[in-house]
Amino acid sequence: MDNILLVSITSLWLGILTSISPCSLATNIAAVSYIGKKSEHKKYILLSGLLYTSGRVLTYVIVASIIVSSLLSTPSISNFLQEHVGKILGPILILTGMILLGLLKINIKSLGLGDNLQRKVDRYGILSALPLGTIFALSFCPISAAIYFGNLIPLSLEHNSRILLPTLYGIGTAIPVIAFACIMAFAAHLVARAFNKIRIIEVWMRKITGTIFILVGIYLSLTNIFRFNI
Repeated sequence: MDNILLVSITSLWLGILTSISPCSLATNIAAVSYIGKKSEHKKYILLSGLLYTSGRVLTYVIVASIIVSSLLSTPSISNFLQEHVGKILGPILILTGMILLGLLKINIKSLGLGDNLQRKVDRYGILSALPLGTIFALSFCPISAAIYFGNLIPLSLEHNSRILLPTLYGIGTAIPVIAFACIMAFAAHLVARAFNKIRIIEVWMRKITGTIFILVGIYLSLTNIFRFNI
């Protein structure tokens, strides 16, 4: 029970960290603000934020469910993962920690709100928020890709969780987005100030999490791969 609780909290935290990473945060705010500014009603701005985050949550859950189900449905792969997931997780955590600390660079193009996409948003208004969330959820940047594929998917595989952990991860990514939607609806002038503060907080959160990932990864590698008794 304690293990499941810890893994659930970890999944939620990974979602929050993903959402406030520089590329994801900028994309989320740009998308919600662009949709929201098309309406004068505050409730529609909030609705656009909810629809946008719902699109992201659904995408993360569906992708994780497909990957986990596909891997675990094949007996040979399932047996391999059950036997070696502890050995695999250590190096993955170390690599993810290095990415979070900026020690390892990965070039992945992040999707922006381009002209074609803007025209479609203009055409469908608030209703475009849901598919827009799906599109941006699939446009992984280096940090979000490392966290999702390098940490959430292995955790989901290890605990055979197709729905719970991906859902908690998706909820984590939604929290900052909903917060900014509320700010834009009721105090738009505070957006820039809140954005700058979160960017400062994100740097420290990323460094702390990256350091913890590396230390835990080293521990798992020493105990599961090299068989050290610590």
